[in-house]
Amino acid sequence: MNATTTSTNTVKETTAQRVERLKRARNPWDGLEEIRRFARDGFDSIPPEWIGTYFRWWGVYTQGDGAGVTGGKGGVGRALQRFMVRIRIPNGIMTSPQLRKIAELTRLHANGIADLTVRQNIQLHWVTIESLPEVLDGLWQVGLNTTGACGDVVRNVTGCPVAGVDHDEIVDASPLVAEISQLLAGNPDFYNLPRKFKISVAGCRSWCSYPEINDIGLTAVTRTLNGKPEVGFSLRVAGGLSTEPYLGARLNAFVRWNQVVPVVKGIAELFRDSDVLREHRERARLKFLFLRHGWTAERFQNELEQRIGFQLDPAAEEQSPDDVYRDHVGIHPQKQPGLSYVGAVVLRGRITAEQMQSAAALAEKYAGGELRATGMQNLLIVNVPTINADTLARELDASGFQVSGSAFARGTVACSGTEFCKLAITETKSFSRWLVEELEERLPGFDQHLRLHVTGCPNSCGQHWIADVGIEGKKIKVNDRLLDAYYFCVGGALGLHQSTARPVGYRCLATEVPDALERLLARYLEERNAGENLRLFFARHSDAQLREFLAGENIPAVARDLPQRHALTQIAGGIGD
Repeated sequence: MNATTTSTNTVKETTAQRVERLKRARNPWDGLEEIRRFARDGFDSIPPEWIGTYFRWWGVYTQGDGAGVTGGKGGVGRALQRFMVRIRIPNGIMTSPQLRKIAELTRLHANGIADLTVRQNIQLHWVTIESLPEVLDGLWQVGLNTTGACGDVVRNVTGCPVAGVDHDEIVDASPLVAEISQLLAGNPDFYNLPRKFKISVAGCRSWCSYPEINDIGLTAVTRTLNGKPEVGFSLRVAGGLSTEPYLGARLNAFVRWNQVVPVVKGIAELFRDSDVLREHRERARLKFLFLRHGWTAERFQNELEQRIGFQLDPAAEEQSPDDVYRDHVGIHPQKQPGLSYVGAVVLRGRITAEQMQSAAALAEKYAGGELRATGMQNLLIVNVPTINADTLARELDASGFQVSGSAFARGTVACSGTEFCKLAITETKSFSRWLVEELEERLPGFDQHLRLHVTGCPNSCGQHWIADVGIEGKKIKVNDRLLDAYYFCVGGALGLHQSTARPVGYRCLATEVPDALERLLARYLEERNAGENLRLFFARHSDAQLREFLAGENIPAVARDLPQRHALTQIAGGIGD
C-alpha cells in the first residue's frame, strides 16, 4: 500500500504573540489617512487589526453593547459599530475654548454626554467612524488630541490639579508634565511598549495624583545642600492596580528638576526593551518585574542609572501625607492674594455637553478661563477673584454641579461599567448615582471623608483597591438569571499608611449595597473612638467583624470568584486610563 501521510502541527498564536506581531508590523500613528479612508468607506471597511488593536493608539475603542462580558465570549463582550474616544489632557489643565470645543463635539457626535476619568481625561461615547476624523480635527484645532490616550504607550501624564495655585505646594510641577507629554505622546520611539505605561509628576504635599499606583511616580521633596535648600523629587516605580495590585517601590534617589525628563525617558526605555514583559499580556506591566521576576528597588535603580549614564543622589527625607483626603471640592484660597479656586463635584464623572458649555462660560465670566479635571472625576475653575467665588459656586450648582456636595457625592468614583465597556460585568454609572442618593437619604449629615469606589470588574479601572470602601462587580444567579452584584473590599489607603483594600468576603446583589453600607457606616458612627477615621476603624476590626457589619449577621466568607485565566488574559491591563 503506497500512501503518503502528511501531518502538520499548527501552534495557535497567543494573544500576546498576535499583538506583538501587529505592533512590529506598523506604527499605528502613521495611519491617519487610513482612518480618513475608513470614514469615507464606512465601518465594514475597517480591518480586524484596526478594530482590535491599532485604533487604541488613537485613544479609540469599539464600544460595548451594554451587556459587558456576559454578552460575549472569552471575557470580552460584543461591540457596537460605535466608538469610545478618550481625550488626552496632561495634568488635567484646559481652557474655556478647549472645553467648549469638547462640548460641541460631544453634542454633535457623542449623544451629548461625556465622562471625566481617573487620569484627568475626558471620554466621549457613541462616536461613529464617519464622525471620527471630524472629532480628531476639532480637537487639534484647540490644541488637544487623543494620541496615546489608549494602547501600549505612555498614557495621559497626571499631576496635581491645583498645580501653580495651591498655597501649600512645594513646587509647580505642571511644566514637567507638559514636557514629558510632549516628549512621549506620539513619539515613534515609544509607540511599541509591552503594555500601557502611567506617569504622575506632582509638586503638592498631599500626593493627590497617587504616585504609588503609577509606573513612575515623582513627588516633590526639599533637601538642604551646602547650606541651601533645593527642590527635587522622590521616585517610585512599578505601581499599578488591576487584578494584582502593587504599590510602587521607592528608589533611593533624589531626582533634580533637570534630571526628571532623562529619568522618565530612561525608565520608559527600560520598560520598552524588556522582552520578558512581552510574553504574556496579563503580565506585561512594569510591576511584574517585581512580582514575577525577582527585581528589587536596588536592581531597578542600577539598571536605570546604567541606561541614563549618571548616578542619582541618595533620596532625601520625605513627608508622606497622613490620612489626607483631598478632592479639591469647595472654595479654597490660592497662593495668589485675592484669588481662589472653586471645585465642583461631577457625580460619577458623568457630564453633559450643556454642563461643559456652562462651565466654560462661567470660567470666562468669573475668572481667567482656566479649568482643571481631577483624578476623582471632578472639575475645578482656578484663578477666581475671591469676591466672585460665592457667586460662581451658586451658578455651578444651578448648572448641575455640586460645590458643597455630601461626603457620598464627593467621594464616589465609578468606572465606565457595562453601559459602554466590553470588559465590565456590572453597570456602574447609574448605579453609583442611585447609591449616592440612597446614602444621602439614609445617613443625612454623615460628616466623614469617604472614598467609595465602584468598579465593574476585577480590573480596577474604578480603583477600588485604594478606597475606604471599594466594591468590585460580580454576578449572582437568581432564579436562573444573572444579576448585578458587588464584592466588598475595605481599608485602602495611600500615603503614610499605604495599603491595598482588604477583601472581606462579603458579596451581595447591587440592589442590597445601600443596606450593607448603611449598616457598616452606622456601626462606625456608633462605635468609633474619639477622632477615629474610617481607615483606623476598619484596621481595628477583623474581616469577620466587618463582614458581620455589612451583612447584619455572622456569615461565612465568600471568595472573590475571579474569572478563569483565559478571561484574565483578555482583561488584565484593561481599557482603563
